[in-house]
Amino acid sequence: MSVVTEVKPRKAVLGMPEYHPPLAGRDALRLDFNENTFAPSPKVIERLREVTAEGLTKYPEREPAERIAAAHFGLKPDEVLLTNGVDEAIHLVCCAFLEEGDEAVICTPGFFMYDVSVMMMTPNLRKVQADETLQFPFEKFVAAITERTKLIIVSSPNNPTGAVVSREHLLAIARAAPQAVLMVDEAYYHFHGETTMGDLSAVPNLLVARTFSKAYGLANLRIGMLAGNAALMKYVRKVSSPYNVNGVALDCLTVALADEDYLAWYVEQVRVGRERMMRGLDELGVPYFPSHANFVLMKIGPKHKELVAAMRAHGVLLRDRSADPGCNGSVRITIGIEEHVRIGLAALRSSLEEIGWKPVEVNVAQQSSDGEREFE
Repeated sequence: MSVVTEVKPRKAVLGMPEYHPPLAGRDALRLDFNENTFAPSPKVIERLREVTAEGLTKYPEREPAERIAAAHFGLKPDEVLLTNGVDEAIHLVCCAFLEEGDEAVICTPGFFMYDVSVMMMTPNLRKVQADETLQFPFEKFVAAITERTKLIIVSSPNNPTGAVVSREHLLAIARAAPQAVLMVDEAYYHFHGETTMGDLSAVPNLLVARTFSKAYGLANLRIGMLAGNAALMKYVRKVSSPYNVNGVALDCLTVALADEDYLAWYVEQVRVGRERMMRGLDELGVPYFPSHANFVLMKIGPKHKELVAAMRAHGVLLRDRSADPGCNGSVRITIGIEEHVRIGLAALRSSLEEIGWKPVEVNVAQQSSDGEREFE
C-alpha cells in the first residue's frame, strides 16, 4: 500500500503575494510599462550582430562588465553587482538581510515586487500609505521604523506616482535606522537627475539600485545594478548566482554605457515629452500627479477601465493603476519619444470624448473595490 504525502513549501511562500504581469497582447504603442518606447543605442544593435555561435556556448563572465560599470559610475568593482534586472537586486537584498522575525518598511503605492520579495522572507512588512497627494510621507515613514526594522526600501522617483524623495530625507532615513539596510531604488533616476550614489562611501547602510531597462532600453535583456560599500555588497554577492546575468546582456551593457550621447538624447526626449503631456492634460482638464519619471499618473475616476479600452482601440496601451492603494480611478501613461507623445495625446483626446468623460467624475480619495489587481 503506497502512502501519499503532500509536499508543502515554507509558510512564507504560502503567505506571500504573487506577481502576475499583464503582458499579453502588447502589439500596439507601448505607453503602459514605462519602457523605452523607441530603441536602445544603435551601438547595442551593432554589438548584437557580433554575437557568435561559439560565444553562446560559454558561461558569462560578469566581472569584466562590472569593472566597466563601476568605472562609469565612479565606483570600485567590489561596490557593484550586476543583476538580472532590479527585480533580482530586490530579491537578493531580502535574502541577504532579512530573517523571519525582522521587519521591512516600504511606502505605498509602490512597486509590487517589494511586497513579493520581502514577504518571501518575513511576514513583517510595514506599509506606510501616502496621503491623497501621493507625495512621500517622510514624517510618517520615519515613525514606522522600529528597532526590529532590518530593511527599508524607498523608490525615487516612485512608481506609479512619479513623486521623489529628497536626498536629505533619504540620508535622514538611513541615520534613523543604523541597524537596517536602506535600499534606494533609482530605476527612474535619469528622468529626474538626483541620486544618492555619491553617498555610498559615507553611509554604511545604504544601497542604490539602478536598472538599464528604462532609459537605456534594455528591458528584454534583463540587466540591473546594485551598488553599495564593499562590506555590504559582499553579503549580497554571496547569495547571488555567479551566472545570473547572461553574456549577451553583459556585452550590450558596456556599449550602452559608452554611448552617452544617445542616452542624453533619449532622456531629453522624455523630459520635453513629459512637459508636453502635462500641458496637454491641463488643456483637457484631466487631473494628474506631477511626475519626475517617464510616466504620468492621471486621475480619471469611474471611467478608468473604459479609457484603457478606448485607447487600446486607438492603438495605444495604457496601464490601469486603480487597484493600487490610494490610486482609485487612476491610469498611468508612459512618456517616450516626441512622436509617441503626440500619438498618445491625440488618442487621449479622442478616447475621452468617446467615453463621455467629465472631470467632475474624478474621486481618488476612495479605495478601489472593483476590478482585478494589476502588478508591475
